[in-house]
Amino acid sequence: MKKCLLLGNGGREAVLAEQISKGYSLYAIMPYANPSIVEYVEQSNGKYIIGDTFDKELVKEFIEQEEIEACVVSQDNLLQEGLIDLARELGLQTFGPTSKGAKIEWSKTYALEIVKELAPEMIIKNEAITTKEKLEEIISQYEDDSFVVKPEGLTGGKGVKVGGIHFHGKDEGYDYAKTCLEESGKVIIQDKVEGREFTVMALTDGENIVVTPTTFDYPYRFDEDKGPGTGGMGCLSFENGLLPFLDQKDIDLCSKLIQDTIKYVNKDSLEFTGVIYGGFFKCKDGIKFIEFNARFGDPEAINVLNCLETPFTEIFEHISNKTLSPENCKFKKNYTFTVYVVSPNYALSASKEPCEFILNKEAILQKDAKIYFASTKQIEGNHYTSVGNSRLFAIHTNGATLEEAKQKAYNAMENNVDEVLNYRKDIGEIYEH
Repeated sequence: MKKCLLLGNGGREAVLAEQISKGYSLYAIMPYANPSIVEYVEQSNGKYIIGDTFDKELVKEFIEQEEIEACVVSQDNLLQEGLIDLARELGLQTFGPTSKGAKIEWSKTYALEIVKELAPEMIIKNEAITTKEKLEEIISQYEDDSFVVKPEGLTGGKGVKVGGIHFHGKDEGYDYAKTCLEESGKVIIQDKVEGREFTVMALTDGENIVVTPTTFDYPYRFDEDKGPGTGGMGCLSFENGLLPFLDQKDIDLCSKLIQDTIKYVNKDSLEFTGVIYGGFFKCKDGIKFIEFNARFGDPEAINVLNCLETPFTEIFEHISNKTLSPENCKFKKNYTFTVYVVSPNYALSASKEPCEFILNKEAILQKDAKIYFASTKQIEGNHYTSVGNSRLFAIHTNGATLEEAKQKAYNAMENNVDEVLNYRKDIGEIYEH
């Protein structure tokens, strides 16, 4: 059985571990023992070590000692640091872009330049700013806080701040933008637009793409989309692969941009395979581009990978052979539903004080729900603790209707998730800002 290395340790990696372990022997390097990844490693007779995934010497040594043949990376900063480049140099079959390919995520200005060239009608008015004087000039042109501040680099899905939601008043927006400018030497100021936000992900072999079911994410910390932005508190997808406010021509527009972007990035050499994630707004005057990610979204990956009808490892082989197509990459037609559970201070405090909790995992599994651990490690039995200050674990279900999937998830959580923990109670509602 082929040996496949997975790098990373979040909920996205937990569902990837599950998928990889169904067809390959799973190997992993993690900074701590994510209980889900450990389980799938052991089920597939693989091996894991605890170590720094950014340590290229450690990764190289593990690959060579274990004679690993394939590698999957879907974590933004690991891609930026060139872990796929390393795996390629060692002759491994890879899923994920090189550092150069992943630039569409780690440089927002680069992504905007591409889209300006390929689909200028999808661009929201923006300015890439490199000086304090220019920042003051641009902010002064707004009458109020109807603008968005975007850091240039990676922020784990938490750096973009929207006027009137994450900051209030021009001065507060300016202060945040100034901080971003000082940190990286560049910041983007973009007009605030009204519309429905959605994501389109596509698997790619570097030439062909296959669009996955479209997902709807709940990025805000509290019910009714209130509170600070987060990495995502929940996600859903619909049986027809669309969302209630989208039609197929909307997806086709996004798909064309994604296809053209892959062609652009790979025009000189093959830098991008794996999955590309596009964020978009549906506005009154058409579809507008928000951003690209060079990897699976989280929690979107949980929904999409649970929709797969074709085994992930077969798709991986088609990507490696440049034979990917809708005929050999198929998805089930069902509703999917994911809720993330977090510690009380998640996205509200920088504190990394451990949060210990009880989770009745077996009872949740018996209710036809799945658990994907993220920033959590097991102490003993049903006793767990947080690691850092990110999300703890995701509960995932599917159903013949959205309501069925929703009820399964919340029923499974009732009395089985420690009361000290938090989660949104309104996943399944679609709000408009």
